[in-house]
Amino acid sequence: MGNIVEQLLFSASITGPICLMLALGVILKRTQIINENFIDVASKLVFNVTLPALLFLSIISSNHDLASSAPLIGYGLAANLLFFILSTYATGRLFPKHKDQGVIIQGGFRANTAIIGLAYVSNAYGSSGVALAAVYVASMTLLYNIQAVICLSPKGEESGQRAFGVIIKTITKNPLIIAIMVGMLFYLLAIPVPKMVLDAGQYFANMTLPLALLCTGGSLDIGSLKHEKHSTWFSTALKLIFAPLFITLGALLLGYRGIELALVFLMSSAPTAAASYVMARAMGGNAPLAANIIALTTVCSLITCTLGIFVLSTLELI
Repeated sequence: MGNIVEQLLFSASITGPICLMLALGVILKRTQIINENFIDVASKLVFNVTLPALLFLSIISSNHDLASSAPLIGYGLAANLLFFILSTYATGRLFPKHKDQGVIIQGGFRANTAIIGLAYVSNAYGSSGVALAAVYVASMTLLYNIQAVICLSPKGEESGQRAFGVIIKTITKNPLIIAIMVGMLFYLLAIPVPKMVLDAGQYFANMTLPLALLCTGGSLDIGSLKHEKHSTWFSTALKLIFAPLFITLGALLLGYRGIELALVFLMSSAPTAAASYVMARAMGGNAPLAANIIALTTVCSLITCTLGIFVLSTLELI
């Protein structure tokens, strides 16, 4: 009994702080201490400045042999690609004439690895876990953007050419990908960074997760869940139940344990990324449905992720 309580407390120690920060974001928004303008500006600051700084510093200060993580990154890419194919097939069968198939599919595979997933890993393993997660985040960000454009694009040669252009643009101009690539370059070539620059960058990095989680909480609109219930719940099930089960079980069968298995689970069990709303809107998809999926997965992931950590830690797999 004591061991079960201990494992529950360990699970709660990872997801609990995130839950509190999200709740605080909701409270601050409702009491009008923060508003939509603050959330918009702060979200841009996180995406363009503080999060890239966090990822860059995590990589260059890492004691982990990042080159040895290539097999794990390769597995993550392969597993997520296969899950995307399975999600597309399942959505097509269950919602054959649904005009928003692409939005449902995107909600089911596109995890919020850069904010919620990174926060989970940071709470569980600290800076060493964040450094390993940074490379994983970069790989998944590339894959998610490509998959999102594919599933949201209408059929036809002209739309295919437009989709290719969107893919190139989202990849080459993504601050997270740029920061991680530059960080890997500095890490592999052992390029020194002045202490003054490191200290200033650390100030930005320390702002990232609290500010991002407050904005995420402030953006939640649970009332919007009244619409598109069936498609919203199906997409949520894909994201929070089937994706973690499929991807984590595959890693388990391949022999991954400890921090690597935990990383795979925590990243795959993260809720749908807020970027899915932006992408759906930009590609002419059902943006309100995308917002519904983000809200529901964000709330429910705190439960499913806690249960998953509890099971894996009880079985001494992480």
